[in-house]
Amino acid sequence: MKNLDLDPIDKERFKKIGVGTLLDLALLLPHSYENTTLSPSPLLEQINTLHVKVISLKQSPKVFQIVFDVEAWNAHLDGVIFAAKPYHKALFKVGNEFYIHGKVSYNNGRLQMVQPKIVTAINTLIPKYKTPLQNKTVIELITRFLTLEALLNEGLHVSEAQTLLSLHRPNAKEASAFSSFGYSESILNVLKFVEIHNYLKKLSGKKVTFPSCAKLDGNEAPFIASLPFTLTADQQKVIGEIKRDFLSDNAAKRVIMGDVGCGKTMIILASVMMCYPKKAILMAPTTVLANQLFEEAVKFLPLHVKTLLITQEADSKENLADFDFIIGTHALLYRELPTCALVMVDEQHRFGTKQRALLSALVSKQAWHPHYLQFSATPIPRTLSMIQSSLVDFSFIKMLPFPKDITTKVIAKKDFKALVEHLRSEIAQKHQCIIVYPLVEESEMVNYQSIDEGRGFWEKNFEGVFVTYGKDKNKEEILKTFKEEGNLLISTTVVEVGISLPNLSTIVIVGAERLGLASLHQLRGRVSRNGLKGYCFLYTNLAKSERLEKFSQTLDGFEIAELDLAYRQGGDVVEGSIQSGKKLIWFDIGSDEEILKEAKARMEL
Repeated sequence: MKNLDLDPIDKERFKKIGVGTLLDLALLLPHSYENTTLSPSPLLEQINTLHVKVISLKQSPKVFQIVFDVEAWNAHLDGVIFAAKPYHKALFKVGNEFYIHGKVSYNNGRLQMVQPKIVTAINTLIPKYKTPLQNKTVIELITRFLTLEALLNEGLHVSEAQTLLSLHRPNAKEASAFSSFGYSESILNVLKFVEIHNYLKKLSGKKVTFPSCAKLDGNEAPFIASLPFTLTADQQKVIGEIKRDFLSDNAAKRVIMGDVGCGKTMIILASVMMCYPKKAILMAPTTVLANQLFEEAVKFLPLHVKTLLITQEADSKENLADFDFIIGTHALLYRELPTCALVMVDEQHRFGTKQRALLSALVSKQAWHPHYLQFSATPIPRTLSMIQSSLVDFSFIKMLPFPKDITTKVIAKKDFKALVEHLRSEIAQKHQCIIVYPLVEESEMVNYQSIDEGRGFWEKNFEGVFVTYGKDKNKEEILKTFKEEGNLLISTTVVEVGISLPNLSTIVIVGAERLGLASLHQLRGRVSRNGLKGYCFLYTNLAKSERLEKFSQTLDGFEIAELDLAYRQGGDVVEGSIQSGKKLIWFDIGSDEEILKEAKARMEL
């Protein structure tokens, strides 16, 4: 354990029971307690501890029978030992006196204890731990390491430390309460606090800060002033946060999280200007998205900022060192990249940790640590961002440059005719529509049409129909052509991220209940990008879906993240987002935000 001088034997013991910190040890709670308080009268069908004297013995091949005299009860007690070992016969001799412990019951009108166990410590409570170590070894470790002073040094208040100690060393009344009724609300709150406090401490230990490669003091003001629109207050606030990072002695490590269509591109371009004349690089998950970002950069950045696009299709042979801003897909990972002062990753959840680390490594030379910004259009629950802020800094963009006007409806088979009419009407107004199917090919496992089954109807009844899906080698070309001349796109969730279609007014999601709310929100975010009136139809065979109904009532990505959390097990979110290897047992990520706030506040003291 950290801050403790452990000998090799203790180190090995703690490793065996999965304990890495003192608070891990404190949270290793007993599953029950053995109470050796003397029983003044028989407690039937319960564990009793009594002082006895052996008055007679009877032996057979299978059973060793002992008659005890129990002076306190003024009665005899039959002891029964099955498969007796030689040591039993040596211990239980006529005339011997000792304390025994076991369940007392009636058998043929006589008091009986099966497998009586001799105890040496009476009127005590022995906690029982489920670990690979012997119980007495765990008790010895807890007695030695878990002290009031040690717990106070971990940042706990006296009352919290005493509550934890009472769980490991309770009095008889407390132990019966713990084992019979579970823990009281006040004890549960202490356990929740200690668990998340312990977790935050572990995370803060993982937060690595590096001296920045350089302070970036480029002037973004002329660029912002040149834009044909005014940035939202949120965009300006986040640019200010990034500016402070860039002027700090430590390399920036920030996640910028904003809803679909919140204007992250302008923050990316402002960051490039703050970095200039030093070089910046951006990695995007798809060629379509990389192309869009490149087009925006060329359109809005000053001419003297030289920008280059690198994808598998547009793999430039030019000298990369001649450019100020390089935009690309994962194709960047296969190029010799110049030293860059700023690394940005868009839709960062679409890349693996190794890919993101490799990009940073490619632009770093020796002790050169670039500033690092990650962008995401998938808001996460507030509690999760508060926990993860122990590792990285967060910025949130909630305001949208174009307030979205999207009507979301849950529809079924009976609404199909009206849906077809709606699509005809929108296409007549030169608007585009997308239908998202759950599968490409027919499947007996899914009771919805696939693209292969459904496309014939649309191609027969509509003009300008395009079809694509995830494994389609030509999908990026098809999406590009559709953007320019299509009416109706038949697709899978491949359209979830990145494609910008200014004329897209309607999206239909088939089998909507099969998708997570975050995916539904991303898909819905494809429409009404520039304030166009939008529609999202959630097609389902379910008679009723409260989850889809609630989703259809809000457009706020942060609210949807909270909804998603409420409909999923909190543990799933923790497992997916917190790489701890362990689920949080007591702390509930959905409902314990106040406890988290208290833990965060204490960390900052």
